[in-house]
Amino acid sequence: MTTSGQTLRERKKLRTRQALADTAISMFGERGFDATPLDAVLDAVEVSRRTFFRNFRSKEDVALIDVKQLWSTYLDVLDEAEKSGPLVDVFRDAVLATLDRMTEDWYGRFPVTLRLIERSPSLEGYSLRHCAEVQEEIARRLGDPRRLELRLLIEFCVATWRCALAEWLPDCAPGELPACVRRAFAVMDAGLRLEA
Repeated sequence: MTTSGQTLRERKKLRTRQALADTAISMFGERGFDATPLDAVLDAVEVSRRTFFRNFRSKEDVALIDVKQLWSTYLDVLDEAEKSGPLVDVFRDAVLATLDRMTEDWYGRFPVTLRLIERSPSLEGYSLRHCAEVQEEIARRLGDPRRLELRLLIEFCVATWRCALAEWLPDCAPGELPACVRRAFAVMDAGLRLEA
């Protein structure tokens, strides 16, 4: 959270948003997403519903803040990336560059978010919808989103990312996630070359 060049009001709004996110993730992690009413989060941060809804669209939105931050950063990295060579390499390298930009705080909250998604059908549905939107945006930025080969490649890459997360999730050491991503993409590449 950068504060240089921001007004006092902007800094206060960022602090409130961060407090809501940190408190929500912590409470959801302890009590469960479905078992934690939004009012409990609001009481803990001492803000009104109006303040909450100025910052987030829904309870699901605040629960997935770290997922959304990851993919928002990924899209920024993808825009900056040299798009030459195999697109699978572009996708993998953009994931690795994105992980380099994530903070220690993000690495602390992200596993909690992943576990919340696993345990809550409503969050899982919200997450899947967000993932589909991100995949559509990736396809748009890499070419024609209607192109079957591109859509399939993105599906393979997202599935590979999920496998890397599954490998990383038990221990969640921040430095290990990039290594899990590299391994998963290497295995995917080898698997696609398998012969009958």
